[in-house]
Amino acid sequence: YGAFKKLAPGKPWFLVGLMGVGAAFMILAFYSAVAGWTLEYLFQSVTNAFEGKSSEELTGMFNAFREESIRPILWMLIFMAMTAWIILAGVQKGIEKYTKVLMPLLLVLIIILDIRAVTLPGGSEGLSFLFKPDFSKITGKTVLEALGQAFFSLSIGMGTLITYGSYIRKKENLANTALSVSLADTFIAVLAGIAIFPAVFAFGIDPASEEGLVFITLPKIFQQMPGGYIFSLMFFILLSVAALTSTISVLEVVVAYFIEELKMSRKKATIIAAASISVLGVFAAASWGWASNLTLFGLNIFKIMNFTSANILLPAGGFFIVIFIGWSLKARIAGDELTNSGSLRGRYLPAFIFVVKFIAPIAIALVFLYKLGIF
Repeated sequence: YGAFKKLAPGKPWFLVGLMGVGAAFMILAFYSAVAGWTLEYLFQSVTNAFEGKSSEELTGMFNAFREESIRPILWMLIFMAMTAWIILAGVQKGIEKYTKVLMPLLLVLIIILDIRAVTLPGGSEGLSFLFKPDFSKITGKTVLEALGQAFFSLSIGMGTLITYGSYIRKKENLANTALSVSLADTFIAVLAGIAIFPAVFAFGIDPASEEGLVFITLPKIFQQMPGGYIFSLMFFILLSVAALTSTISVLEVVVAYFIEELKMSRKKATIIAAASISVLGVFAAASWGWASNLTLFGLNIFKIMNFTSANILLPAGGFFIVIFIGWSLKARIAGDELTNSGSLRGRYLPAFIFVVKFIAPIAIALVFLYKLGIF
């Protein structure tokens, strides 16, 4: 928000910033509900609650949990409190301090799970599924789905990158940083796939199970796996840590807006942001319980928020950002940011400007139309 006001004073581009803050607010409301599920299943792993249960019983267990009146909300609130506690400490003492611990922990847990997964009998089929793609199934729609997923995975269009970009040093190489973030995100995603799909194929499970894969299928697999109790614990710790690193970054967007634009202290901004998001999060967490009758076009509150953010706010935010950079912002300003006012070589700057002006808007518009089911 503040960045657009500064770069385009007196023009309505600040609305794009507001859209990003709104997207972050909505995403965190329903994402915190899912994050709460990871804590529930971590608790169930500790108590060995999955032991001896059939797939049908695990399905019933998952559905019964989501339909409860209290537990989904309680876990969501606990997760939001954890997130707010880290944000309260500030950027350096909170976000940087804890992510320096959480991210290496995440990597170590994934690697351990990877080693166990690939040593399972039949696990090689899962590796083939990941690394031997069937190119005949890659269509235009597949590409659009992948581009749409990139918005969520890289936090594009929700203000996160702009917020954290304002914290980095002026001498930082933005092009290298952006490339590093994209490669790291892809690398972790591949490692996560290696941890999951060999186990899925080793036990003959359909890999297209969506949330059921994590909360129904994998607990069943862990039961049948030697050392399954330990690996179940590790997996849901991993999932909780991954969720926490995400919620931290999204909450900071809303908190930063309150601090910079409403002139609040960090403490007040964090409490108000976390509390207001939690109110909406309560309805998201209760979408299969007492709030299940609150629907629109057959979608419950959770699914409405998911659809609105993923299919409308993020693509629209990304679209207007590239339009702003490509067609409204002076090329000199973009060039100065990418080359640190000429101290770095800008050999790719013309290509960057061309992509931002012509290719990116078309690609994002296609994603937007596809997500809305227009084609």
